[in-house]
Amino acid sequence: MTVKTRSKKVRVTTPFFKSMWAVVWKDLKAEGRSFQLLSAMWIFSFLVILIFNFAFELNIRERTNVASGILWVAFVFAGTLGLNRSMAVEKDRGCLDGLLLAPVDRSVIYFGKVIGNLFFMFMVEIPVLFLFAVFYNYFEIFNWGVILVIVLGSIGYTVVGTFLSSMSAQSRSRDVLLPILLFPVVLPVVINAVRASGNFLQAQEFMFVWPSIRMLIVFDVIFLALGYMLFDFIVEE
Repeated sequence: MTVKTRSKKVRVTTPFFKSMWAVVWKDLKAEGRSFQLLSAMWIFSFLVILIFNFAFELNIRERTNVASGILWVAFVFAGTLGLNRSMAVEKDRGCLDGLLLAPVDRSVIYFGKVIGNLFFMFMVEIPVLFLFAVFYNYFEIFNWGVILVIVLGSIGYTVVGTFLSSMSAQSRSRDVLLPILLFPVVLPVVINAVRASGNFLQAQEFMFVWPSIRMLIVFDVIFLALGYMLFDFIVEE
């Protein structure tokens, strides 16, 4: 970090990636003290799997048809809970104001929060996959194609969710506002993720899966760029 003083103006320059990982490490260290966020996401996602398990008696063929849908229902709702709590804690404790006062580009905060939230998503998705495989006796879910779709879909969901949760955190009704804003925007991610996962589980040729994979990649790139450009304006409001 270098400090230059000129005409009573202080300019502080901090390496981009070093500052970004400082934000990520802050989130991981804060969560490691209490596990409040992860425990809530785990319980919520496990309950979704349990409810679907006892609500439906599925044979092998039906499991293949609905497996991807059940998984993404668990991922989406648990992820929404995590995104909401992540930014709400930052706002309530005054951490967000402190981050905004840091002498770094605002995009550093955005990318740091995205990586942190994405890590929490993966920490929930891994045990959910194992729980689903055990409860439904469907270990075919551990498929390289399904894992690829989960990674791409989680990136898109987290990129949009972090941006919109930063917006809704300023509102008193943030618990209700975030799902209202988020679900219509991430609908293309959910649809294409469910479709691609189902195609992989049904052993479809890659040419039938590629359109959905391509849509996920395009969505991730576009909204990552939009978050980078607009995050500064959102947190200033």
